[in-house]
Amino acid sequence: MRKGSRRYKGFALLLACLLTFSVLSACGGQNGSSQGDNDVADAASGRYLVAIEDEPDTVDFQSTTIYYTVATNVFDRLVEMESDEDGNVRIQPSLAESWEVSEDGRTYTFHLREGVKFSNGAPLTSSDVLYTLTRLLTWPEGCNRDIAEGIVGAKRLERGETLTLEGVKLLGELDLSITLEEPFEAFLACISMPGASILDGETTQAAGELFGLDPGCTIGTGPFILESWQPGVGMLMKANPDCWSGAPKCAGLDLRFLTEPEDVRTMFENGELDLLDLDEVGSAAEFFLHGDIYQENLHHVNRISIVYIAMNETVKPLNDVRVRKALQYGLNREVLLDAVYSGRGAVENGIYPRGLYGYNPELPEIPYDSDAARELLAEAGYPDGFALIFSVKASSTEWEMTLVRLAVNMWENIGVRATIRVLDESEFMRLRKSGELECYTAMWTADYNDPDNFAYTFFGSRVNTTFRSICYQNEAVMDRVYRARAITDQAARLREYRELEEIIVQEDAAWIPLFSRLYSYVCQDWVEGFRSTWNGSVKNAFRSFSIRE
Repeated sequence: MRKGSRRYKGFALLLACLLTFSVLSACGGQNGSSQGDNDVADAASGRYLVAIEDEPDTVDFQSTTIYYTVATNVFDRLVEMESDEDGNVRIQPSLAESWEVSEDGRTYTFHLREGVKFSNGAPLTSSDVLYTLTRLLTWPEGCNRDIAEGIVGAKRLERGETLTLEGVKLLGELDLSITLEEPFEAFLACISMPGASILDGETTQAAGELFGLDPGCTIGTGPFILESWQPGVGMLMKANPDCWSGAPKCAGLDLRFLTEPEDVRTMFENGELDLLDLDEVGSAAEFFLHGDIYQENLHHVNRISIVYIAMNETVKPLNDVRVRKALQYGLNREVLLDAVYSGRGAVENGIYPRGLYGYNPELPEIPYDSDAARELLAEAGYPDGFALIFSVKASSTEWEMTLVRLAVNMWENIGVRATIRVLDESEFMRLRKSGELECYTAMWTADYNDPDNFAYTFFGSRVNTTFRSICYQNEAVMDRVYRARAITDQAARLREYRELEEIIVQEDAAWIPLFSRLYSYVCQDWVEGFRSTWNGSVKNAFRSFSIRE
């Protein structure tokens, strides 16, 4: 096995010192104190797991659908979705140690664990759950409202017609019931999502807009505590030794905001990073994947996710289904996968990627046919093609940029003149959330193992589809997607989701599925306990990693 030395102690000490001067908490320090010398010493000792993280604009998990590292490591949910010993994905107790479901499938009665405390020492109570669900529906910047919109009274609360969420009843300090407007078979799976993480009501309410920005206000019950956040540099999370589910196996997380592939590679080779996501090093990934130095330290993970291209149906000529189909036919997706990721994955033809419950391997293949694409454009009135703006984030990896450039070149062959527009993170998200992006590529990873997590998220309501800048126009299909949530017969439910998938992707060409991917990581020799969670995420499993001194 390749041996290395821990040569990054000085670098980590410098980073820790810089982070000490990050935004001071307006809500007070963790456990009644601010970051102290002991925490800096811990970071410098090398016992923190050091990895790369995309810099978020917020870690308020109710206001993002992308940045969930803090949500999954600093917070917990009522229930969790985990794989059992046989590899089957099951709902498991978490902050709720047990629950009952009424015979009509509408009312869920939860019993919280005794003795659970937030990292500031406040006890977890049923009031915190009520506050969390209420804020989820009313926070102005919220974007995960669909998690709670099925609760009785949710719509009235959203519209400002009431100040209380009627469907949630507090039955005691540790007991509550949640009643839905109608049965929703995926409800327990849905509330296992990062966006449903439980908040400390008192602290979060007092924090206001600082929650998700100021570490001192971002208080959870999870295995780590968000200690500091230095914009442009990184985040520190220290282990929560009093976590109800047990302390993590490392002293903390030292997450760096690095975007240059060469810098990332150099740091790992110098022993300054513990864990390397090969997505972060661009073409240098081939060196790690095929060289003989790191083979024993490689880990490959099948992630339940799909890379896709979104097209905005309110922008001409994307409002014409013939144009959207032409864009589908104009991409050789096998070539894209081979060229960008060396074939590490599989081309997908629908919304639900392989590994997800409801995946349909019998979906018709979307062909690569440039002649048919040009014919469709001519039929739509664009024999000479048209201009298109393809937006990308400035923080996109080298591989993501390569994918976009290749797609643009393929479209040029059918007469589509696509201009790549690079936007900073905040502007990209602002335009996407308001339904103003014309075209972009992204990846969606399953938050829970159910087709609802894909169909409803993108096509379940006018709000949802606008938020993704897809702006889907088929109201009848959106209504069916919404009503599918209440189907209790599992066979009938699966048939409906598969029919909807075929209409959305094959008939309406509402988006372009590209592929699902195999993800690869390299660990240093001193890292133990590597694992991924049920959906293939490594970040959700940071608590299992340990550093051998």
